[in-house]
Amino acid sequence: MTAVTPKRDLRTGRSLWADSSGLGVPARPLGEAVVCDVAVVGAGISGAFMAHELSRDHAVVVLDRRPPLTGSTMASTAMLQWEIDLPLTVLSQRIGPDKAHRAYRRSWAAVGALKRIVADEGIRCGLKDKAALYLAGDAYGRRALDLEAEARTALGLDSVFLGPSNLREQFGIDRTGAILSQGAASADPARLAAGLLRRAATAGARILSPVEALQAASDPEGVTLLTDAGHAVRARQVVFCCGYEFPRGVPTPGAEVISTWALATNPRVRCPAWLRDTLVWEGSDPYLYLRMGGDGRLIAGGEDEADPEAHAGPKKLKRKCAAIADKLRRLLPAVEFEVDYAWAGAFGESATGLPSIAPVPDLDHAWAVMGFGGNGITYSVIASQIVGAALRGGADADADLYRL
Repeated sequence: MTAVTPKRDLRTGRSLWADSSGLGVPARPLGEAVVCDVAVVGAGISGAFMAHELSRDHAVVVLDRRPPLTGSTMASTAMLQWEIDLPLTVLSQRIGPDKAHRAYRRSWAAVGALKRIVADEGIRCGLKDKAALYLAGDAYGRRALDLEAEARTALGLDSVFLGPSNLREQFGIDRTGAILSQGAASADPARLAAGLLRRAATAGARILSPVEALQAASDPEGVTLLTDAGHAVRARQVVFCCGYEFPRGVPTPGAEVISTWALATNPRVRCPAWLRDTLVWEGSDPYLYLRMGGDGRLIAGGEDEADPEAHAGPKKLKRKCAAIADKLRRLLPAVEFEVDYAWAGAFGESATGLPSIAPVPDLDHAWAVMGFGGNGITYSVIASQIVGAALRGGADADADLYRL
């Protein structure tokens, strides 16, 4: 009997978040058959937002083949942006202006919703409001960014184009242009996920780990999950929040799993003051992205490759992180640092930069959430809202955007 989702090596190296405090989650093995309203498969950041949302008015069980938080969540750099991997102007060409506008507005709203959840629940995860600086690069240059800023501004999304002289004056960066936007944030993704799972557990959710779902069968009343523990989980609804381990039989048109790399420097790096409050990324392929952590570390990533297994090689991890560090030094030549953590992971991308949040074909009462792209945490919030509305008998007005 094969697992409902294929098992993939999701990351390698040592993530900064593995040494975070406050990662305790009340998980236990599955010792008997369980009946619930909703079974959430996956105890990472997507599953955590889903469990937090649904446990308000459903009996929820969360199960994962790994200990909670130890999949792709640990590989995140947690740049919480509303900006989508594809610029608004390009996304409009791919899916039409109306849908592209809705997707960008929904991402903006989702970052705001995330901040409210953290504040309302008192989750201590180092959440900090930040601006975002999008630098011109070899994929999107000055003209493209100027047009992009105009398109965003027309939607009421706080974005300003900076020419080269303004960019040098304000940020000391020598590029042909950039977009400075407001409304982003950063956080510790592991502490965020742990806090959400603990709040869900307080509301009655049961977190089962390590438990692997081997088979799923639906009938008119719900879904039965057969597990490697020898006990079944019976649920009225199942939501697969398995990141880049796509549920078998779920179509993913235009989507693929790739590899990405990241690093964190030593703490208390002496950086320009603006970097404490600003995320940085660039319109290049592959692109560099970076931010500062609360302890003064630089956290950076990029160097993506199309090979979904490339991240598993330790020699490549060393080479890729050296390349990221070199790009950092060229971008910020006055900043001195040493690499303290280096890690890599599987990463998903789609043709539109949007995730898949949709019912599972040929399996009634089941949803699959697959958060492609660099907005995985933002999309996790949206997924919890869309699935939550559906399971309560309603419909989310933007649900059609996320059915690839």
